[in-house]
Amino acid sequence: MYVVCEDSQIIGCGAVAGYWGSTTESVLLTIFVLPEYQGKGIGRKIIQTLEQDEYFLRAKRVEVPASITAVEFYRKMGYDYKNGINTVDDELLYRLEKFR
Repeated sequence: MYVVCEDSQIIGCGAVAGYWGSTTESVLLTIFVLPEYQGKGIGRKIIQTLEQDEYFLRAKRVEVPASITAVEFYRKMGYDYKNGINTVDDELLYRLEKFR
């Protein structure tokens, strides 16, 4: 888990972990930026930091569950719809992935 702070306030965060115990897949989780800080490059910096973490670097495939408001951001960061499915799942999330 990584956090972004301004002064003593947390303004963003993101995590990367193994995907269901796999050693060749990982997942990005809990990526948030406070609304008033969105559009200022903080989300991009969080993704760039997560993509340097050992859990990302060891993976051949990385998945990210995305809300409807985050899909285009992740697509700009190189993630695409998992198995080409561009509809929400039972959790009302889009599943995106990146292969390395």
